[in-house]
Amino acid sequence: MEEVKEIILGKVGAVYGIKGWLKIHSFTDEPEAILDYFPWSLKLGNKRQSVEITDWRKHSKVIIVKVGNIDDRDEAQALVGSEILTTESALPKLPEGDFYWRDLMGMNVVTTKGYDLGCVSDMLETGANDVLVVKANRTDGFGKKERLIPYLMDQVVISVSAENKQICVDWDPGF
Repeated sequence: MEEVKEIILGKVGAVYGIKGWLKIHSFTDEPEAILDYFPWSLKLGNKRQSVEITDWRKHSKVIIVKVGNIDDRDEAQALVGSEILTTESALPKLPEGDFYWRDLMGMNVVTTKGYDLGCVSDMLETGANDVLVVKANRTDGFGKKERLIPYLMDQVVISVSAENKQICVDWDPGF
């Protein structure tokens, strides 16, 4: 039987009001896009439960949701801090050569000359372009423990191999 891969979409923030509404912290590019991916499961510690979102709205810059069968503040408070999960199959397939950030995490980064720079530990959005945060596997001869490398396909990023979990970059290891 194939394992169902779960994706973290966001986190449940604070309770909103007295009727059981919850503030949502979305990890999607556009915060409202979190509402495009269902079904949701909420996980807090070892406890996991499937939930149905019966209503939602935007309040200021925050998304608030109403979870079915949760009708008061105390019941909603028990869900605060939960991770919001969905299955990988709920996400749209990307075109060939495009990747979700989560797919790049943990990939090894090497230069076109074969120098091992380390692994992708995080991604940053700068507005101009995304940036790979690469942690060195060891202290290298350049004293670098972390590098910020622009994710610019065909300029800096030469190739991404999902099969080999490797990103090849045209990057000076001393930078």
